[in-house]
Amino acid sequence: MLTYLLIAALIGPSFSIEMTFTLQEHEVQCFHEVIKKDQKFSLEYQVISGGHFDIDCNMMSPNSKTLYKETRKQYDTFHHKTVEAGEYTFCFSNEFSTFAHKTVYFDLDLGDESTDIGANEGESEGAHATALTQLESSAYAIHESLRLVVDYQNHHRLKERIGREIAEYLCERVQNWSIGQTVLIVIVAFGQVFMLRKLFDKPAARGGKVGI
Repeated sequence: MLTYLLIAALIGPSFSIEMTFTLQEHEVQCFHEVIKKDQKFSLEYQVISGGHFDIDCNMMSPNSKTLYKETRKQYDTFHHKTVEAGEYTFCFSNEFSTFAHKTVYFDLDLGDESTDIGANEGESEGAHATALTQLESSAYAIHESLRLVVDYQNHHRLKERIGREIAEYLCERVQNWSIGQTVLIVIVAFGQVFMLRKLFDKPAARGGKVGI
């Protein structure tokens, strides 16, 4: 029971928000998240499909100060530690695109406020405190390893989806090109048959019968 409580205490303060959405041409979408002071977070985003796989991204603090701004990026990761509490805003823009819509994935990871596992156990002494700290350390190490596994799985899923999007796009292009070539071959074949029939067609006799 104690182990479950420790794991819940370690996992509780940190969580991540993942989302995949479609951004139309000339469109801007903003997201808002309330974050406490002195909390570490990271924003990771990637364009999965659409156009040249590029997008504009910026993040602002509660007092409208620009913390991060990049233009025409396919993917990037931004790490930051808050200096004030409030509502942080991050926006994705596809305003520069005239006809291509984009599919965008982002992951906002809110980390723990403190990475010191035994910070609140300073008053404990003796063998019991030592065992408790070791249990906390083991639970925290397992938690971090599982988060790393989840991150790797997300990255592999994104790469697989990007590869599938590219393969489907190439397949569509090849299919359209093949259909066009087939139609062209049929038209040329009918044209050649028509021309050959005209060449070997004998003209009708203009005059009467030829005498002997």
